[in-house]
Amino acid sequence: MQRKREKQKRKDANKRDPRRLTVKRKKKQKFANAEERIKFKLERAKIKEAALIERLKRYEVPKVQGPEVKPHDLTGEERFFVKKMGQKKSNYVPIGRRGVFGGVILNMHMHWKKHETVKVICKHCKPGQLHEYAQEIARLSGGIPIHFIGDDTVIFYRGKNYVQPKVMSPIDTLSKKRALEKSKYEQSLESVRRFIAIAEKELELYYRHIALYGDPNNRNPLSILNTSSNDFKESGKPKNKNSNLSFYGTSPGVSETEVDSTDGDLSEIEDDFEDEDLSASESDSVGRITGWNDKNKIDNENQDYLRKMYSKHDYLSN
Repeated sequence: MQRKREKQKRKDANKRDPRRLTVKRKKKQKFANAEERIKFKLERAKIKEAALIERLKRYEVPKVQGPEVKPHDLTGEERFFVKKMGQKKSNYVPIGRRGVFGGVILNMHMHWKKHETVKVICKHCKPGQLHEYAQEIARLSGGIPIHFIGDDTVIFYRGKNYVQPKVMSPIDTLSKKRALEKSKYEQSLESVRRFIAIAEKELELYYRHIALYGDPNNRNPLSILNTSSNDFKESGKPKNKNSNLSFYGTSPGVSETEVDSTDGDLSEIEDDFEDEDLSASESDSVGRITGWNDKNKIDNENQDYLRKMYSKHDYLSN
């Protein structure tokens, strides 16, 4: 019986899972082009977005007037003292993924039973969301936000004439379970909206590509082959920068004496290069000989040293 109850609980929990809010479609659906595929995904995402918005309306609670608190005119010195006191103390109330619900206000009243201040820490807050939470908590609890620390912490002061209410968890707040379900739907809605923005951008880029290069489905493959072959033929032809050159690489207007002079200059340059190569090879050979001589000297010195050592050893043994 206990297993059946647990199974039924899991089924009920899965029914409220936002991942089950999907649009049915055919398996292995094929598309003619990328435009149809993107539009199909966009349509499905917008249907899911509408379903999530409709589902989130179930978790809306009508706002009721919270505890009436007389406005306390705190002086600058009192505000400074309360701020320093709240910074030194370590008591805090966390706000998680569920947001502001009845349990958060209940914990704050439990802290205010012994402390005048309490820190409210929200690590999952987006930029600007902390101020909204501070206004909502001040309306529900009757506390005064004294100081904001960074982007995730607020110090609340309970007031001068604080009296603990009989019902510490307000009526117009969600329970822990329903607050978690609401956070799941909100998270799913955020991801769906992000996907819609990406898909719309992708569709826009596709239209821009078609405007520049044309539709790839209507393009003739033979035209692509013809263009490539023409480019190969054009690239295969020898292209000279000077089109007026003759067969031997000289223009017809150049005389033979100029050609002979240029040949002489080239032969002189080649002779200089040959001389440099010979000098370099000679220096290498000389370096090798000197290195070989140095090596022989070192070997001879080592042999002399070993002979002296052996002679000393023999003298001491005798």
